[in-house]
Amino acid sequence: MQKEVESTKITITLPTSAYFMSGIRDFTLSMIKNTTNFAEKWAFRFQSVVDELCNNAIEYGSAKGSEIRISFIHRPNTYLQIIVEDTGTGKNKIKATELKKLFDTRRKPGYAFTGIRGRGLVKIVGEWTDEINFEDRPGGGLKISVKKYIKDSRENAEGLKPKAQTTQNIQNILEAERKIQNNNEINIKNLK
Repeated sequence: MQKEVESTKITITLPTSAYFMSGIRDFTLSMIKNTTNFAEKWAFRFQSVVDELCNNAIEYGSAKGSEIRISFIHRPNTYLQIIVEDTGTGKNKIKATELKKLFDTRRKPGYAFTGIRGRGLVKIVGEWTDEINFEDRPGGGLKISVKKYIKDSRENAEGLKPKAQTTQNIQNILEAERKIQNNNEINIKNLK
C-alpha cells in the first residue's frame, strides 16, 4: 500500500499595511523556489499572484488596524494553493458572488479595460492559476483561493493558458500597476 503524500500548509497573518508586503513577496519567492517542483519562472509568477491578492485585501477588504491572512498549501508533485482572506471591514464591502461576477465579466474575450486599475485579478491571478474560488467568510470578508497544478505548468512550456495574452503584455500590465500602487519601479523581466 502506497503512503499518501501529505500537504504542507503555512499560514501567515499580517496587519493591514502594505509595509509588510515586501516580506511576503520574499517569502513567496523563497518558499516556491526551495520547496516545490515548479520552474523558477513560476516562483516569480506566484510572487505576483500573492502580491495582487494581498494588495487587494489590504486596499479593499480589511480596514487599517485590521488584518489579512495568507495561506500556502503545497501538495508535492501535485499543486500549490494560495488562500488570501480579509475581514470585510475595508472600504469595499463586496460579496463573493459579486466579485465572481465582476471577475467573469472582465475575463471575457474582448472586454475593454478603460484604465490601468482593475486588471490584476483577471490578468495576473486569472491567467497564472488553474482554479480561482471566491467565498464569503462566516465572520465577514472574503476568502479567495487559487490553485496551480504542477503538471500543467510542466506540459505547457510557457505555462500560460492558450487564451492568455502574451507574457510581454502581462509584464507590461504588471509593471504599470506596480508603479501606481507602490510608487516605485519593479523589475519584472525575470518572468520571461
